[in-house]
Amino acid sequence: MPDIQPTVLVLTALPLEYAAIRAHVVERKERVHRDGTRVEVGRLPGSSWQVALAELGMGAERTAALTTQLIHWLRPEAVLFVGIAGSLKDDIGIGDVVVGTQVYEIHGGKQTPEGFLVRPKALPGSHALEQAARSAVRDMPGVRAHFMPIATGDVVLADAESEIARFVRRSYNDAGAIEMEGSGALRAAHLSGQLDALVIRGISDRADADKHTADASGAQQRAAEQAAAVTVSVLHKHRPREGSSDPEEGPQEATYGGDHIDFRGGTFHGPVTGKADHLLQG
Repeated sequence: MPDIQPTVLVLTALPLEYAAIRAHVVERKERVHRDGTRVEVGRLPGSSWQVALAELGMGAERTAALTTQLIHWLRPEAVLFVGIAGSLKDDIGIGDVVVGTQVYEIHGGKQTPEGFLVRPKALPGSHALEQAARSAVRDMPGVRAHFMPIATGDVVLADAESEIARFVRRSYNDAGAIEMEGSGALRAAHLSGQLDALVIRGISDRADADKHTADASGAQQRAAEQAAAVTVSVLHKHRPREGSSDPEEGPQEATYGGDHIDFRGGTFHGPVTGKADHLLQG
């Protein structure tokens, strides 16, 4: 994988989510991290992006660890977690898509004799990617999209009257969907530096007792395909950052980030004063 190609990391939890995205990526080649994590790297036709696809399995903690690993290995410009979710709102139907303006970690809090005191943690989605999504869905008449917070919890919600469902409605009442991995991906992207990151979820059920019926009807497949379609449209809208090297445009300016300068794809003339150990890093 050439370093000059701008890379976007697209993550999923389930095989059907992975397959929905994979169908849009061509010239795929599998790569294996030294610790065993596998990605397929390919090209998204009609865009400047090289796409690295990974199926990570379920759960926010697992997602955070593996996303961090992949970010350090592949050095992407953007991270997208894409897949299915349950609806938390009556007006968000099966087949709709929820783009996460922010993601809540719903299990944080303190248990006291007076009850459970919520300590909300919210991670914002990338403004640039969100804006690209808003622009993209305007040209997608077959997609009904909602821009709302998404709740992440280590639970499959299949009972709208359960205690956890009441807790989510009470404490995170503006959330439009619930899923299990988004906060892990966003936290890894946030802690890794200035990375654009976004969670895009297709609605496969209403997070109630009819979940199994919805799943049996093919709703998961439809939801995954809708989320994948929106993701692809977002990447056609969202351009690589200025300073990255697009083979069609040639080398760009060097970029500054924190206490080091990234000269990859750029040309520097003149002296540099700074931390030598950082300047010598590849």
